[in-house]
Amino acid sequence: MDLSYADLALKFTVGFIFMVIQINLFGKSNLAPTTAIDQLQNYVLGGIVGGMIYNQDISLLQFTMVLLIWTLIVFIAKFLTNHNNLFKKVVQGSPVEVITNGKINVNTALKMGLSASDLAFKLRQSGVNDIRNVKRAIFEQNAQLTVVMKDERNIRYPIVLDGKINDDELDIIGKDSKWVEEKLAEHDLKISEVYLANYINGKVIAYTY
Repeated sequence: MDLSYADLALKFTVGFIFMVIQINLFGKSNLAPTTAIDQLQNYVLGGIVGGMIYNQDISLLQFTMVLLIWTLIVFIAKFLTNHNNLFKKVVQGSPVEVITNGKINVNTALKMGLSASDLAFKLRQSGVNDIRNVKRAIFEQNAQLTVVMKDERNIRYPIVLDGKINDDELDIIGKDSKWVEEKLAEHDLKISEVYLANYINGKVIAYTY
């Protein structure tokens, strides 16, 4: 069947519209993906548009419906990620501490698929010349390495995210949920009211909704 340029133009237009909708509906994080969902959103959306746009057996209506279904799936996944900690951990994983007080947690690094050369490269990118000076290094969900040096006092991880306690950070700093509640109560705040809270230099800095 000969390629219909009118049909091709319509599919291009619909695909472009859905890309713009997803970027504006779900935020611009997918332009620089930081999570598995952002990556999948881009890969699958690109595959749908690129794989179906030249197929004359797929009508414009079918093409549009597939894009609608994928948009709905991404919306549900984003919603669950923001409101369900278990789903978030399953889909996005958790940050993992690969260096503690100058010592490499070799088994943890290998479990995360982080080779010695990869770790050395990421440390060089962070300006680290001597691992012994590293207080802790966290392998993030997006495969980036966050490094805190021994002479740094600030704790860089938030203790509350999107109205929910960040258990991973509490494990690292040796605190529990009751401690978070007490700290927030000093500011007359509840956890559900907090968009983001950091623990810096012994103080809780909270940003409410």
